[in-house]
Amino acid sequence: MNVIRGRELDGAVERKCDVLVIGSGAAGAVVACELAEAGQDVVVVEEGAYLPASEYGRMRPTESMRHLWRDGGLSFAVGLGDTPMINVMMGRCLGGSSLLTGGVCFRIPGSVLHDWSTRLGLSELTEHALEPCYASVERAINVTEVPVEMRSRSTVLFAEGAERLGIRMLPLRRNTKDCDGCGRCNFGCPHGRKLSVDITYLPRAIAAGASVYSDFAVDELLIERGRATGARGRVLDGPLARTRARFRIRARRVVLSAGAFNSPVLLMKSGLGRGRSGQIGHNLTLHPGFRVMARFDEKVRGWRGSLQAAYSDALERDRITLVGLFVPPGVLAATMPGIGAELARRAATIPELGVFGGMLHDEAGGNVNLSFGQPYMTYRMSPLDRRSVPTLMRRMAEIWFEAGAREVFLPILGLGPIDRDRLRTLDLEHVPGRSLECASQHPLGTCRMGTSAASSVVDPEGQCWELPGLYIADGSILPTSLGVNPQLSIMTMATRIAWRLRERPLPS
Repeated sequence: MNVIRGRELDGAVERKCDVLVIGSGAAGAVVACELAEAGQDVVVVEEGAYLPASEYGRMRPTESMRHLWRDGGLSFAVGLGDTPMINVMMGRCLGGSSLLTGGVCFRIPGSVLHDWSTRLGLSELTEHALEPCYASVERAINVTEVPVEMRSRSTVLFAEGAERLGIRMLPLRRNTKDCDGCGRCNFGCPHGRKLSVDITYLPRAIAAGASVYSDFAVDELLIERGRATGARGRVLDGPLARTRARFRIRARRVVLSAGAFNSPVLLMKSGLGRGRSGQIGHNLTLHPGFRVMARFDEKVRGWRGSLQAAYSDALERDRITLVGLFVPPGVLAATMPGIGAELARRAATIPELGVFGGMLHDEAGGNVNLSFGQPYMTYRMSPLDRRSVPTLMRRMAEIWFEAGAREVFLPILGLGPIDRDRLRTLDLEHVPGRSLECASQHPLGTCRMGTSAASSVVDPEGQCWELPGLYIADGSILPTSLGVNPQLSIMTMATRIAWRLRERPLPS
C-alpha cells in the first residue's frame, strides 16, 4: 500500500484537493474509498504511524500497545461521583481502532433505530433504509458468523453455565476470513485474517487515486467566510511525535473522522462549540465493560480459538450484554491480583482460566473537555447504569460457578478470588465505584446527529450545523449508546454519509 509517511518527508507540505478526510479509521477509510472511487480527489491525513500488517503482525502485544494504541493503551475517562476510572482504549495508527478490535460486527439494534427514528425524529435511520449500506460494508469486510467449532474452551464453558441458568448464548459475527483462532485480534492480527480497513478500504482508496499521509497531526480547521476549507497541522517525526515540518491542505469539502475523543477536541481547538446547541464534546457514552475470570480444575487454554465467538442479550432488560473475549497470556498476567511471588503464582494459573466480558448499554454520562489545550474525558454513570453493575458481576459469577469453576475473580480491585459461598455474602451493591476495574473500547456520541441545531452537532446528512462544508463521519455522531460493539454501525453510517456526499456537487 503506497502510503506517504510524514516522518520521511523533508519540508512543509501544501496541497489542494476535493475532499480532505481527517482520520483513517473505520469511518474515515470508508468515506475516502467511496469518494475516491466516485472520481473525487481525496486526501487522507492520519496522526498515527503507518505500520503494514507484516510489521504489526510480528509485534508482541506489549509492543502493539506502544506503537498502535493512543497513550500506550492508557487513556482514561475520569470517574465522577460513584463511578470507576474507565480505561478507554483507542487506536493511533493508520487504520485506527479497526486494527485493534476483536472484529465483532453488530448491526444497529432495531430498538435503537426505532428510538432514533421516532423519539429523535431521524426518520431516515430505519433498518430498511440502511440495508444497502449494511450490505456494502459486510461484503467489503467479509462479515460472517463465527462457527461453533471456533469457540475457545473458555467460551464453551461459559456457554454451558449460561444455558444451565436459562441464558441463551448466540454466535457472534466478525469481519474475518480463514481465521485460525490465535486470539491476538485486539493487538493487530498477525496473519492478516481480520479484514480491518488497512487491508480492505484504504488500499481501494489508494488504487482509486486517493493520497494517504501518516504522521500528520491536525491542529485546527481552516475556516474562510464561515465555511470549512481545509486544515493545518504538524508533520511528526516518529514515535516521539516531535514536529518535523508543517502542512496545510485546502479542500472543497472536509470530512472529520477522528473519533469520539479527537473529533470534538479538533472542533473546540478550531473555535467551535459556541453555537446554540452547546453539545460539542458532551453526551459521551462508553459501554463500560467488566471482565470476570474463573479458575477451573482443568486446562482451559482460553487463548486457543476465536477471541470473540459468542454473546448473549438475555440480560438487556438490565442494560447488560454478555460478550466473549480473552486476553493474550502475557497481558492477562499483568492484570492478575497480587504482587511479587503472589502475582507469579496467580499468573502460573492462566492456562486454567476462563474469561468473559459484560458491558452496559449506558446513558450519556460523559464529556470530552479541553483545558489549557489539553483534552481529557470525564464520565459519571447514571443511577440506573450504576445499579446494573452488581447485577452484571453476580450473574456472570453464577454462570461461571454453574460451569464448574473452582473460584471466580470479580473486577473489584484488591478482592482476590472468591468461591460460591463467598459470592452469596458479598455486598456488591455497596462496592465503591473507585474499587471497580472497568474498560471501554466504544466511545461514542460527542458530536451527535440530530434534527435541530439546538440539540445536536450535525444534521441528518452529517454536516456540522455550526460550520458549513464540514461533515463528521465517525462514532461521535451516533445519537445514543448502542449496547453492542459499534464497528459495523460506524462503518454503515459513514457509508450513508459518503453516498450522500458523492451525489452532492462539490463547492466551487
